[in-house]
Amino acid sequence: MTSNRTKIKWSALHRLAISMTVLAAVVFPALSSAQVPGRFYWKSLSGGNGVPVIFQSISGNANPFDSANTVTPGAEIDASMAIVGYAHNFTLLDRSATAAIIMPMGRLDGELLFAGETVKESSQGFGDPMLEFDINVIGPKSQKSLSDALRYEPGFSLDLLADLALPIGTYDNNQSLNLGQNRWYGRIGAPIVWQLGPWVPGRRTTLEFLPAVWLFGDNDDFGGKTLQTDPMFQLDAHLTRDLTAHLWGSLDGTWYQGGKATIDGVSGEKLNNVGVGLTLGYTVNENLNMTVGYKSTVNDSDPTDLRMDNFMLTLVYGWHPLVEGARRLGE
Repeated sequence: MTSNRTKIKWSALHRLAISMTVLAAVVFPALSSAQVPGRFYWKSLSGGNGVPVIFQSISGNANPFDSANTVTPGAEIDASMAIVGYAHNFTLLDRSATAAIIMPMGRLDGELLFAGETVKESSQGFGDPMLEFDINVIGPKSQKSLSDALRYEPGFSLDLLADLALPIGTYDNNQSLNLGQNRWYGRIGAPIVWQLGPWVPGRRTTLEFLPAVWLFGDNDDFGGKTLQTDPMFQLDAHLTRDLTAHLWGSLDGTWYQGGKATIDGVSGEKLNNVGVGLTLGYTVNENLNMTVGYKSTVNDSDPTDLRMDNFMLTLVYGWHPLVEGARRLGE
């Protein structure tokens, strides 16, 4: 009887550990060009931890390390980007909250047009690290116990988040392409998760939105000039669906609006572009989750339109001391 009870308890813990693998990916700040996959804002047991490693290959006419997505007409820019980070989930005012940090790094290669001539530039090193704080304001209260986590269903959930980039990344004022942006910038957003149908592994469906506004300080040393950028609105949307208990898929969309750049009083064009994509997520084991995704802009025929193709692979390792301890007892 004891053995059966242990197996039953561990079966429940196993379900929780698997769900935590997906949920450990939640609440990592992202550059605007690097749309986070769906299910990043699902909630997990308070006290959990997550470490993401994100690989991206991006091509287009804007610097993907620049969250403003400032378009350089006629440019061909290729980026190889890796992002590592850490997130910790905790309870604040009886609500689920998360603090996170990411560090982007990689290489940029580009061909830019200046006065009718092609100029080649490249840069490598570290981008600007970004801090994020997220707190749930509408939806289930914080999960403080295993039983809370097993009963979790998002229903309709609304968060508030704030990101802040620290301007310490690699920067050379003698060139246009840089990983660091030499200015403060950040994001204010409101992640939304809307549960559609039953909350049973293999049958879960969600509609998710992340409306956000990016705010930018001035770069006072942009090739000896001053770069100013208007606020940019970004809306991410995902329709996610379980394909099996361990595999899920998502239809993704992004809308960029605003963000007009001005260099010493000379203004460019504001963004009004849409990107669409697909994501597949897979639970590798109780602690590791993987997603693979592709996104591309669609209304990008004009030289001043944002044009970007993005392939992304995300690995997230998540753990919780309580779950790890209970699992060892159940073995």
